[in-house]
Amino acid sequence: MTIAAILVAFAIGVGTLGGTLLRRARWTARAPYLAIATYLAAVWSAIAALGLAGLTLAVHAPALSGGLSRLIGACVLRLRETYGTPGGATVAAIGLTLAGAVVARTALTAATHYRAAWQETRRHAQTARLVGRPDAFLGAVVVEHSDPVAYCVAGRDPTVILSTGAVDALDSAQLQAVLAHERAHLIGRHHRLLALARVGRLVLPFLPLMRDVDTQVERLVELHADDAAARTHDPRSLATALVVLATSASPQQVLAAAATDSVQRIHRLLRPAEPLGKLPRQLLRVGATSLALAPVALALAPAVLAVALGRVG
Repeated sequence: MTIAAILVAFAIGVGTLGGTLLRRARWTARAPYLAIATYLAAVWSAIAALGLAGLTLAVHAPALSGGLSRLIGACVLRLRETYGTPGGATVAAIGLTLAGAVVARTALTAATHYRAAWQETRRHAQTARLVGRPDAFLGAVVVEHSDPVAYCVAGRDPTVILSTGAVDALDSAQLQAVLAHERAHLIGRHHRLLALARVGRLVLPFLPLMRDVDTQVERLVELHADDAAARTHDPRSLATALVVLATSASPQQVLAAAATDSVQRIHRLLRPAEPLGKLPRQLLRVGATSLALAPVALALAPAVLAVALGRVG
């Protein structure tokens, strides 16, 4: 019961405080990919903690099979004592129900989301190729539309899509920088990161971290793509292109640009901050990894302790 309570408290703590701490952290804009990893580690560690909490409640309930060896039987008996909780079958049933609900909801949500996203991207890419014209020089499909638009569609056949309005509004350097940004999304498999964030939000929507995670990851993948494009193209060209695309767009597109923090992106490109040093990056990697593994470590702690003290076997 104690381990289950700790796991539930861990999930609630991470789901409640994680989003606030990450939003206030100043390093996220300087290391967006590490920030994405930390967000996803927090989200999925909370989900895993709830599932494992149910399993730890149910560990003591299953009866031993007569076919197990005495050694394994003795080990299981000892571990049952270590994980055992009052309440017997009732508590075990609650634990199994919780674990099953978390696993079922996660699997169903992921399957539904990925299926819908795959169908949508496939249909979108096919439509763009039908109504647009492939431009070998640009490496993109150009669609006739007066509004300046540039985006990418992932999937089986990744495609960068430009409107004629974007081609006309941007000069050569700006256009190449925008294309590099969109290709960075495809190369970085950013659609998969966004999918993990959205599935996490749908699985546990009542936790504050989950309600905000897909918005934050969407913002961070834009920053990561900006950084990738700025390594091979003049950052000022990309910043100017963002200004051109935003100021030439319709009111609806201006609102969309604001939602993805275009102003912050422009400032980052024109006045780049000092990159994080090697040591801070390493510490952040260790922190994200520890956060992801924490639920498993907590769930296994009694067994490890029992083995270490020689109580099993």
